[in-house]
Amino acid sequence: MLATTNPPSGRLDPVSKWLYLTRAGVLPMTLVAAAIAGLLAVYRGADVSWGWFAVAAAGIVLAHMANNLMNDLFDLQVGTDRADYPRNLYSPHPVLSGVITRRGLATCALAVNALCLAIMVVLTAARGWPIVGFALGGFLLSAAYTAPPLRLKKHGLGEPTVLVVWGPLMVGGTYYAATGTIPGAVVLASFPYALLCTTVLMGKHIDKIAWDAPDGTHTLPVIMGEAAARRITQAMFVVFYVSIVALVIARVLPVASVLVVLAWPVLRRTFAYYSQPKPDVSPTPNPVWPLWFAALSFLVTRRAGGLFVLGLVIGAILGW
Repeated sequence: MLATTNPPSGRLDPVSKWLYLTRAGVLPMTLVAAAIAGLLAVYRGADVSWGWFAVAAAGIVLAHMANNLMNDLFDLQVGTDRADYPRNLYSPHPVLSGVITRRGLATCALAVNALCLAIMVVLTAARGWPIVGFALGGFLLSAAYTAPPLRLKKHGLGEPTVLVVWGPLMVGGTYYAATGTIPGAVVLASFPYALLCTTVLMGKHIDKIAWDAPDGTHTLPVIMGEAAARRITQAMFVVFYVSIVALVIARVLPVASVLVVLAWPVLRRTFAYYSQPKPDVSPTPNPVWPLWFAALSFLVTRRAGGLFVLGLVIGAILGW
């Protein structure tokens, strides 16, 4: 379940049900963002409060859970999620599959958002009003991603939203909570990994063009067309590597960050697949079909993100 977000067969125990409802398989992307913030603070020699770091890290993971719950709730409300839509095909939709009622899903989203609010209040008392900006910025963008009236995803703004949320808001906000400062260099350092996270959404929206275009959901891939969207996503992978090297040269990131080059074998295969249209049938065993490009991007993000964290660990310990 953690690899695919698909629930195990049979009756779900409370823990498994919660992991399924919150799509725990994608939460590691947020844990990596928190790790990047903490390791950057150590590498830069900042005065770190690990207690507040832990609270902030828990806060952004809960915020990601809340986002996933709200997405399922609002997409169902506006009629996007239905039995033949990819959301219900790669993993059963929690309401459509009967795992939980619409009211139950709303209650879960409200409860998690209440926890996020409590964390915001605590961190604001400890670190000051900038915490409110980070927290409310993340909440408003996450809610507006699918919720009426803005529905950012519907107007080609969902992909930039992910770049901002997983970059300056998550990494920058966690760094600020841990240190009480937010240097411009940290904001810059937050973008490479956020760019990888955005490739996952680009891939997902390419996969869903056949459903989104007739529905009038104008994601960037729908606006651009599949071929252009595939090229843009390939360019994003390249920019990730170029930005890591540039930030190492600028001494914003430790030299060990270049360990991300070890993800090259995975990237090479993914790059080759992105050079071709989405196949009609998955050429490999694929438990999340009809997602194809999204899964490929996730593999690159997981491998390169892990190596990036390893490089930051080495930089934090050895200073290079």
